[in-house]
Amino acid sequence: MRGLNFGTAGIPLEVPGKRTTLSGIRQVKRLGLSSMELEFVRSININEETAPQVKKAAKENDVVLTCHAPYFINLNSDEKAKYHASIYRIVKSAYITHLCGGYSTCFHAGFYMKQDPKKVYARIKEAVTLIVKELQEKGVKLWIRPETTGKETQFGNLNEAILLSKEVEQVLPCIDFSHLHARSNGKYNSYNETTEVLSKVEKELGREALDNMHIHLSGIAYGEKGEKHHLILKESDLNYPEILKAWREF
Repeated sequence: MRGLNFGTAGIPLEVPGKRTTLSGIRQVKRLGLSSMELEFVRSININEETAPQVKKAAKENDVVLTCHAPYFINLNSDEKAKYHASIYRIVKSAYITHLCGGYSTCFHAGFYMKQDPKKVYARIKEAVTLIVKELQEKGVKLWIRPETTGKETQFGNLNEAILLSKEVEQVLPCIDFSHLHARSNGKYNSYNETTEVLSKVEKELGREALDNMHIHLSGIAYGEKGEKHHLILKESDLNYPEILKAWREF
């Protein structure tokens, strides 16, 4: 097993012929990479019939698969229809990822909506517990990952993602180091700050959480309110060589 698997978020831009999940997996292999995140962010675009083909392609090309659930999720919504639709989208994403042979599904959990963060945490924890229970009933054992988010208005600071992982089984954080950087308006951008994050994960969740991480990293534009949009690494102020150095050590 590799120490670190690097890959693309979604199908690589340059794919010979038609851009599909299958051709994307093969292109990831050609690029010398070893993972790909299935992007269900706009729709869950793989069904139960095609998932076995994806699983076969990933195995043949030695590509590790993860997944990002749809953006249209708010586990703190006051509207029952949106709340239940959010749960459904995460469960469906994880189920399809499981059928594809993937091991991890991440998602943006929701928004504070000017409410007490402790009450929001309790509500989202309840929803995540329901999600895990439903997946277990389906025999799905992959990791469910609340992602660290890039704005203060979004649920998902590092402490919240870690606490959810401590309190709900089958849950570990997806740490987006770009989001940490943007949310803090420029912090988390050095070797020492990255080692602090990884040390905290190990202290709170154990070595298993470091051996089994799902990480995002890209360039990012931000302001006082946090994330604006993602950038190519070299077009951003992210000190990614120092961040990678810390990853390697851990």
